Amino acid sequence: MIRAAIAAALFLLLAAVHYPYLRLPYFWDELGQFIPASLDLLYAQSWIPITTTPNIHPPGVMAYLALVWKIGNSGAHSILATRLAMLALAAFGALGSFLLAIRLGRGCPGYPALPAILLLLASPLFYAQSMLAQLDMPAMVFTVWALYLFLEERHAMAAVACTALCMSKETGAILPGMIAAWLVVRERQWKFAAYYVASLVPLFIWVGALWQETGSPLGDSQFAQYNAVYSLHPVRLLAAVPRRFFYLFVSEFRWIGTLAILAAPRGTFAGSVAWRWVAAFGFAHILTVSVFGGAVLERYLLPVLPLVYAAMGCAFANLQSARLRLVAPAALTVGLIVSIFTGPPYLAPFENNIAFTDFVQLHEEAAIALNRMQPRRPRSVATAWPLTDALRRAEFGYSDMTFEQIVETTDFSPRNVEEALRKAPGVEVVVLYDRLHEPAWTLSAIPWVREFLVKYYGYSPQITAAEMRSLGYVQALRLEQRGQWLAIYTSPRAFQQ
Repeated sequence: MIRAAIAAALFLLLAAVHYPYLRLPYFWDELGQFIPASLDLLYAQSWIPITTTPNIHPPGVMAYLALVWKIGNSGAHSILATRLAMLALAAFGALGSFLLAIRLGRGCPGYPALPAILLLLASPLFYAQSMLAQLDMPAMVFTVWALYLFLEERHAMAAVACTALCMSKETGAILPGMIAAWLVVRERQWKFAAYYVASLVPLFIWVGALWQETGSPLGDSQFAQYNAVYSLHPVRLLAAVPRRFFYLFVSEFRWIGTLAILAAPRGTFAGSVAWRWVAAFGFAHILTVSVFGGAVLERYLLPVLPLVYAAMGCAFANLQSARLRLVAPAALTVGLIVSIFTGPPYLAPFENNIAFTDFVQLHEEAAIALNRMQPRRPRSVATAWPLTDALRRAEFGYSDMTFEQIVETTDFSPRNVEEALRKAPGVEVVVLYDRLHEPAWTLSAIPWVREFLVKYYGYSPQITAAEMRSLGYVQALRLEQRGQWLAIYTSPRAFQQ
């Protein structure tokens, strides 16, 4: 009952701090993959997506959303129900993170689990991802529960959590695989090892069904190329691993907690089997998402983040100065909260903090402006994904009306915009927006950094207003919100046709 009460309190807290965004339209991969796949399951009872490209991501989260809509919303899709469902899952994960921090903090003075859970709740990444219908926050939820139950030697329940983990995201197979190997090699507990091996079976069945349906175990050759080949380039791989560690232990003021870990007495972590387990899993997970993952997204690190905060909580508790034991976690908490609203001085995904809400709201305003455009609503619109998908389906929350023609450009580099307009002559409106989210002062402005990004990551500056005018388009509207922008360009000649 106490745990249920804590989970309920955490849900109410998360719902309160996310209240302004509970009806926010879908963002990026939500509308590109996970919501269409959930809708296919709800309306067509198709486990393999049919309105979006199928890939290896297992259907656990999509089934959860379809069930919420089916039972909680009378079988109808609802953005509000989606947001609340994900927040409920996040609250369950926060409870698991708290219990795991208590377990790992045994032997430490004070209450190290309290700063650990506070840091997680204040974390920009957790704040953003806890409301998004994506896979990494659910993967975090079942990772912490599986680890906690395993360390408590409740193997049957831990295996159930591992099953949910594997059906949330395919990289979750790392944890039950490691546990099974440990139980066989070190503990000789074959029966319990079999539990964890069994937790992998649903994932194998899913991959088999996907392979039979699509002809590829990953579901899509382009997805496989990007996530299993592109990232293996030696330079990109060598850059990905330190970037992961930088985010976990330096970025968003986490360097404060890292200094505390380095200053902690040697016995704080070294003598504990539980901490050795956590460290081994954390390293294995970081290496896996660095090797298999074309986009070096910080959200892939969510399953490790509660473990980092648990370590920092123990380190703070062991600081010799009583003042530092209070000031250090307080300073880190404030730094994390500030980072929810301010990004780093380099290119970073919108979804790492509240910037994604500005992105969505700008696109929502753009859809309204297009529908109200004078002297008439445009017949054809050219832009880049994800706005192209946002304008195609009413379920995504942007527009109830579609357009006769939507032309998609890969990005907003001058070459790709010009190529898209050449292939679709007569496009009336072009919508450009901030896809890169470069701050006013950014590291990518340094020549050698820019050259590195161009060579290894395909970086290209976005097309300028002058270049748009040379293509026959003039700016009709520009929207800005907290450093992000969106511009609508019209072709007077095309509009008169």
